[in-house]
Amino acid sequence: MAVMTTEHPQMELEQFREIAIAAERQDVVLEFINGRIGVKPVPDGDHGEIIRWVSKRCMQYRPDLWLYAEQGLKVERYRAGHAKPDGALARDGAFAGQGEWADPAQVLMVVEVTSYDTDTHQRDRVEKPVAYAEAEIPVYLLIDRDAGSVTVHSEPGDGRYESIVTLAYGHEVVLPGPVGITLDTEELKRYSR
Repeated sequence: MAVMTTEHPQMELEQFREIAIAAERQDVVLEFINGRIGVKPVPDGDHGEIIRWVSKRCMQYRPDLWLYAEQGLKVERYRAGHAKPDGALARDGAFAGQGEWADPAQVLMVVEVTSYDTDTHQRDRVEKPVAYAEAEIPVYLLIDRDAGSVTVHSEPGDGRYESIVTLAYGHEVVLPGPVGITLDTEELKRYSR
């Protein structure tokens, strides 16, 4: 039997991949962030409608960009972290030839939509902002169905976002450069409980 010498043992990526394949059969999606497994439920219809809504707005105002759904990203500079954001906004062809876990250098914005599960707070509001800031992704857009709000994280630096703006659904939300889009979030009220 192997003896672990670290206080917080980490899982190998291949072990995670085997578990993730089995989990997909159980209607959950797994992520590997900071050596830990994160579990989130398979998205529901309203979740999908929100991603469609964001994608449509991005295409309308920035046709040079594409919102890639569930694109795996390497999210940590010095650790074996991997995440699959609900959406990753980048130029067409940004992930060609990169495989399952792409370099986030070309990502202008990641989008997450909260799920109705017990881990959403830790995953989407605590761990993901740190992981995405460490990866220096310029904008993290969190659509929080529990709170009925949209949070825009921007200006990554020193492993955190310097600017965090939260507005309730119904307000206009500015996605700063390099994204440069303003969203009227009134329609989001239709997709939250």
